[in-house]
Amino acid sequence: MAKQKTQFLCDACGGVSSKWQGRCPHCGEWNTLSETAIVASTAANSRFQSWAASASPVQLLADVSAVEVHRNATGMTELDRVLGGGLVEGAVILLGGDPGIGKSTLLLQTIALMTERSSVLYVSGEESAQQVALRAQRLGVNADGVHLLAEIRVEAIAAAILQQKPDVVVIDSIQTMYSENITSAPGSVSQVRECAAQLTRLAKHHGISMLLVGHVTKDGAIAGPRVLEHMVDTVLYFEGETHSNYRMIRTMKNRFGAANELGVFAMTEKGLKGVSNPSALFLSSYRDDVPGSCVLVTQEGSRPLLVEIQALVDDAHGFAPKRLTVGLAQERLSMLLAVLNRHAGIACYDQDVFLNAVGGVKISEPAADLAVILAMLSSYRNRPLPEKMIVFGEVGLSGEIRPVPRGQERLREAEKLGFTHAIIPLANCPKKTSDFPNLTIIGVSSVQEGVDACRNDA
Repeated sequence: MAKQKTQFLCDACGGVSSKWQGRCPHCGEWNTLSETAIVASTAANSRFQSWAASASPVQLLADVSAVEVHRNATGMTELDRVLGGGLVEGAVILLGGDPGIGKSTLLLQTIALMTERSSVLYVSGEESAQQVALRAQRLGVNADGVHLLAEIRVEAIAAAILQQKPDVVVIDSIQTMYSENITSAPGSVSQVRECAAQLTRLAKHHGISMLLVGHVTKDGAIAGPRVLEHMVDTVLYFEGETHSNYRMIRTMKNRFGAANELGVFAMTEKGLKGVSNPSALFLSSYRDDVPGSCVLVTQEGSRPLLVEIQALVDDAHGFAPKRLTVGLAQERLSMLLAVLNRHAGIACYDQDVFLNAVGGVKISEPAADLAVILAMLSSYRNRPLPEKMIVFGEVGLSGEIRPVPRGQERLREAEKLGFTHAIIPLANCPKKTSDFPNLTIIGVSSVQEGVDACRNDA
């Protein structure tokens, strides 16, 4: 018997190599090459001959009418926010998250709400039909109009979709699907890529809104080849701590809306409920008389959020001082400590420094720099910051405070929640102080000015 030919695919970039190597020659990642069998090209081409025969004609871009796409609301306000207003016909959405965080719960609630306006199909590859029914009963959702299919063969799923002709399809999950034309096991690089490609073509050709559930690796990335994220139209990440009752969905990619949008949910006994005012949620336990606490106004997509930044600066008891951040960029902490030393004369080289963004939210924008510095300063001096004060601003290496985008929206959100003082970049100060009658705004252009402003107000 002739030996079957194999090739090696990279889990990170999907690159193909003829032999195994410790490092992928295409993207440079280590230990990402997996062996898979080579599929005959004739078998792969025959599956799509009918679709190729009905291909769309070539036309000029100027002749194409730019019509606003119709969106189908899901009934979950926070999910509609991260999607850009709702589901688009023919759109493929990839939802990734840690095991047990609530992906299946959210999608089951969503399609149950959509049964009044659309026909839906829930494809379960990880759970049996009885397990899905038990979850629906526990959540108390209306499952009368939800069509359920417990199947992992992508060919059988495609046949069921063509027969039912649903408007919305949920695939839970893409890593459990397998194609009969691929010899590798379900979950392998070739199976995930091939199954996702077939389902994506099916959704585009028939105008079906399709939601794919994806597993997450220990590094926090969606398992499988990175080409999977390029195939789909929208990539959503489900975030949150397992011991917390709050979950967040962040948009990493969206062809039909803004990226980096954030939706906040609360986990209850009846499933996930959207949080309409997350700023009040993150500040529910905030106390302004505690040293080391500062309120930051961050921007997540089109939504300004008020988040409490906590800092603890204490004498180091070991040879090397500890630096730890939760929810904030670890690499910027050392830079901010160096700026604080050089341009404000406050040395923390012999101090342990711990930072935390309260509520489990992850902040990546540099607008948090000034709030982090003032929170560390407050903890270092053991003196609380002024009452009802918010802070935002980016800090440069030369000690300058740089402006941040959408400063007026951040101030408006802070004033709405009852804050009376603000330390912000000088370039973000409003031209008319009458626009914010209840807010005393202090514009600073350097770290030293920000430190002096806190000293004067305190």
